[in-house]
Amino acid sequence: MTTPAPAATGPLHVQGLSKSYGDLRALTDVTFSVAPGEIFGFVGSNGAGKTTTMRIVLGVLAADAGRVTVGDRPLDAQLRRRIGYMPEERGLYPKMKVGEQLTYLARLHGLPAAEADAAVARWTDRLGIAERTGDTVDALSLGNQQRVQLAAALVHDPAVLVLDEPFSGLDPVAVDVMSQVLRDKAAEGVPVIFSSHQLELVEQLCHRVGIIVGGAMRTVGTVDALRDQGPTRLEIDAPAAAPGWADRLPGVTVLGHTAGRTVVELAPDADDQQVLAAALATGPVHGFTQRRPSLTELFREVVTA
Repeated sequence: MTTPAPAATGPLHVQGLSKSYGDLRALTDVTFSVAPGEIFGFVGSNGAGKTTTMRIVLGVLAADAGRVTVGDRPLDAQLRRRIGYMPEERGLYPKMKVGEQLTYLARLHGLPAAEADAAVARWTDRLGIAERTGDTVDALSLGNQQRVQLAAALVHDPAVLVLDEPFSGLDPVAVDVMSQVLRDKAAEGVPVIFSSHQLELVEQLCHRVGIIVGGAMRTVGTVDALRDQGPTRLEIDAPAAAPGWADRLPGVTVLGHTAGRTVVELAPDADDQQVLAAALATGPVHGFTQRRPSLTELFREVVTA
């Protein structure tokens, strides 16, 4: 059995990746980095290029241009063995027993037999599937199959984690377990990148987020920084105000009015004090707060821009 590759150190760099399938341009100059200890959320609509990017990182696909490195080291075949990968589609042998399969995968990554057995025991216990190691994968629920898939990505103590839709099909308890696993791996200094359509989870877990649209990175930054880039929104609690009180204010778009609570969006040159004065003219104002867009709202704005 070949010994494992040395542990990777430094950030994961994805630099200028481009990929075409005939006339279809799948990726155009995709660039971002994931620092050691960072959880990076990679989000986009279906077909935006997330899975293609991840497969290039894994070496499953070859890029037409660009490169992937960890620190200053090219991501060669040896270093790819230190990546933990969780594909969106199940990448498991359905008729093989869970424990045997995880041991086999750990050994493929270079772990000696005793270490592989210990790692399988540790991760199946951590992920709540220790009692299912004698079952075949196809006998498990979809949620437990997802837990096995995560164990397969972790069992060889990866230096980089790349996860494609890891929360798909999980119940809330399993989501909590997987979220904590990602936090713990990041705390160990592992760069973690995952894609997800569950943007509330991305917002909770990730240090930074990249939004890919049509095969190109549209924006990258911390969740707070991205939310600050969005338009200014105000939430006004004016119980006596009737619908329409803010409709004619210059530079103000009313987004909603329910039971005396109005949400408006301001143009860059709009005056929030003018909005407050108009609200006070209707009666008492119990609340006047700036409301930053959620990541879900920001995502909609970015992909439709």
